[in-house]
Amino acid sequence: MLSGITTAESPDNSATPSYPWDIPQSKPERPLSAAMERLYDNYLTPRPEDNELFSTFAYTKLKGFDYNGGDGTISRRDPSKVIKVDGKYYVWYTKRDTPTPPQGAAKSTDTIPSTDWDLCDIWYATSEDGFTWTEQGVAIPRPEKPLVGWRSVATTDILEWEGKYYLYYQSFVEASGTKGDHCPVAASYADSPDGPWTPCNKVIIPNGEPGSWDQYSIHDPYPLVYKGKIYIYYKAAYGDRPDYLVGNGVAIADHPLGSFKKHPLNPLTNSGHETALFPFKEGIAALIISNGNEANTIQYAPDGVNFNIASVTTMLPTAAGSYVPDAFTSNGNGRGITWGLSHFTNAGKQGKQHSILARFDCDLSLDVDDRAMKNTHLYLDPEVYFSKGLNAKQKAERSAK
Repeated sequence: MLSGITTAESPDNSATPSYPWDIPQSKPERPLSAAMERLYDNYLTPRPEDNELFSTFAYTKLKGFDYNGGDGTISRRDPSKVIKVDGKYYVWYTKRDTPTPPQGAAKSTDTIPSTDWDLCDIWYATSEDGFTWTEQGVAIPRPEKPLVGWRSVATTDILEWEGKYYLYYQSFVEASGTKGDHCPVAASYADSPDGPWTPCNKVIIPNGEPGSWDQYSIHDPYPLVYKGKIYIYYKAAYGDRPDYLVGNGVAIADHPLGSFKKHPLNPLTNSGHETALFPFKEGIAALIISNGNEANTIQYAPDGVNFNIASVTTMLPTAAGSYVPDAFTSNGNGRGITWGLSHFTNAGKQGKQHSILARFDCDLSLDVDDRAMKNTHLYLDPEVYFSKGLNAKQKAERSAK
């Protein structure tokens, strides 16, 4: 028996029942530590395997896209959400087809891109199964100078509203990197997902006033129909680099072309990089992929505004464009997602920078129970870890100590 332990160090717990071996699904009537309080207060269920907003992710290479041998001159990135029309899947994305890979803002010209999303047009593709895609061509070309978007149009997403289709996208009027990554949002509309698309030739969501978090960039416009209105979620990177944050905000309108009113609580998230959301139950769920304290989480807002962490996971899809069957029709009963497209931006190295599209699968659906997607143990080849080794400078500094 240990001796010398005071009552303050070892309180008498004889009157407190032990936490049960069989994990209770609701909070037990006993004192709980802060961590166990969170288990019941912050998450949908105490076990991630039972949590409808927890999933791991599987990835599949797509068929049907050519990348010119990986020389960096062709890039596809930032897929929209996937929609299904007349039995066929549609996706829109940023495509760059330039004589050279990106060369930086200082070396950019009217034909040489500064970044992977410079000198781009918006293309689209269709598929019967979500694995093999047929590229259909340009949906939104760059307009003539000086119209908004003349330098590049990129990072689009799709809305269906009252029988018409609307594409929202970033519209650059200078090479990305000239002053930063500054741009507003523009839009085009059509009677069919195959077009033709009519540009509205105006800014749909303007940048914020000077000094505000979104003063320079309104990126990744992502429309959903929620509570009978159009909610366009967007991101902005704010603060001087490298000490900056990326968060999501929302702008709301009664009509797809506005006017849009930004929510007074913006930014709605304190972390994240792209916008990747979907209706879930009565609210909206979001994949918070990178940047910030809450990276690698899936979050949920019952009101579409006030997001909290619903689960923590790994290997989330970058720039996820999910297949969201009820993106425009959920009516407070969102069912979730099981697959979509994403991108990898490091497909080309050593001066051949470009991005490729891929498919991801998951179980974030109320209608699916894929136990293989609920496994919290992730086993990767050791070479994956070794690929994240120290650089030469770091090795030298640590060897000298």
